[in-house]
Amino acid sequence: MRRFLFAVAFLLFATPLSTPLQTSLWAQGAPPQTAAGQPYTIEYYYKCQWGHQQEFLALFLKNHWPLLKKIQSTGRIVSLKVESPAYHTTEDGRWDYRVTIVFKDSTVATTANPDEDAFIKELWPDQETYKREEQRRFEILLAHWDLPVTDITPK
Repeated sequence: MRRFLFAVAFLLFATPLSTPLQTSLWAQGAPPQTAAGQPYTIEYYYKCQWGHQQEFLALFLKNHWPLLKKIQSTGRIVSLKVESPAYHTTEDGRWDYRVTIVFKDSTVATTANPDEDAFIKELWPDQETYKREEQRRFEILLAHWDLPVTDITPK
């Protein structure tokens, strides 16, 4: 029996990754996002403490949206969208806001913007208030996750 199990394990793991069996075992999930130099989309989900959704949104629109728009004006961001669900879901799957950002390409999406600190100081000269309000925005957040997405709509 031990030899049989060893043989099965060997067949699964020692064959090339392109075999149909291993492709189905290891490649479950989305295909690669895009080719180099193509737009790169990330959805950012925010789940707030109950009763603080409007406070979070007000702080987001005051202290983060202008930064995103400023970055968009430089060409690093192609498009921005903010959405909230029309109905509620179960608590474990609940999210309150989704911000979809389409970046110029994957490099821009995954590297720090060297101008961001300067933009923040330019947009919010009162840095104490800005930092305090940003801290509050994250205090009322229960969860936040980022999800790169791939458009696989058939042509």
